[in-house]
Amino acid sequence: MIPDRELLRRFLRQRLDLGETELFLESLTPEEALALVRPASEPRGAGALDWRAVLSDAGIGGDRPGGASPSRAAARQGSAPPAPAEPSGARIDLRVLAAEAAGCTRCRLHEGRRNVVFGEGNPEAELVVVGEAPGGEEDRTGRPFVGPAGKLLDLLLLSAGFPRDRVYICNVLKCRPPNNRDPQRDEVERCSEHLHRQLEAIAPRVLVAVGKFAAQTLAGSEESIGKLRGRVHTYRGTPMIATYHPAFLLRSPQWMRAAWKDFQFAREVLEAQRSGGSVAR
Repeated sequence: MIPDRELLRRFLRQRLDLGETELFLESLTPEEALALVRPASEPRGAGALDWRAVLSDAGIGGDRPGGASPSRAAARQGSAPPAPAEPSGARIDLRVLAAEAAGCTRCRLHEGRRNVVFGEGNPEAELVVVGEAPGGEEDRTGRPFVGPAGKLLDLLLLSAGFPRDRVYICNVLKCRPPNNRDPQRDEVERCSEHLHRQLEAIAPRVLVAVGKFAAQTLAGSEESIGKLRGRVHTYRGTPMIATYHPAFLLRSPQWMRAAWKDFQFAREVLEAQRSGGSVAR
């Protein structure tokens, strides 16, 4: 198995090769990120980290023109912040999986992508939303559900009491299909392994699948989304609720009320999971 440090080193090298010169950190502090790439022989408590020295020792950036720049957060914090607490197991797993996905060439979609859209949110979320595939804006930013459909998803989540920062959001496919076409069977089969390992790392209490391809993949069914919604399915022991994709709702607002009910249903299932009960329809 490839060590975490090596995976992160490869990921950062790939970002440099793509011409990216800034590193934006979300779930990691600057110190946590640098600790992953510092030399293995250097003890973790060996004083303040110098980001230039650490990246240079790891073979990343250094004095190379266009080398890796410190994150804006690192620049603000100064050179000697207190040592961070060790991240949880879920966070470590997701970082490793994201690095693996960044270099994935399992299917044809890697040929036209701008960014791998791995997922984002609370790495220990009780509820995970799974969509189908990234669109144009997602491919540009590397973030899931950031266009108009993403704004609608945020509203549906809030209506059920789930602010976006409390959930985790991802897609079955991590790369955008050309012209936003439907995912093809072989693409789903080859990319699903990323999703399965991602969900295993997060271990949510409830899943919400938005759209036909996400619902069919998680439910292991060929039924239409209309038949899959309105009842509890099980994905590897985790309750799963299926509903319409927000992009479909923007085109067909008459189904908005039904989707709203599905998200309320997901909240009921989560509350039942917390209390050890069950909800059935």
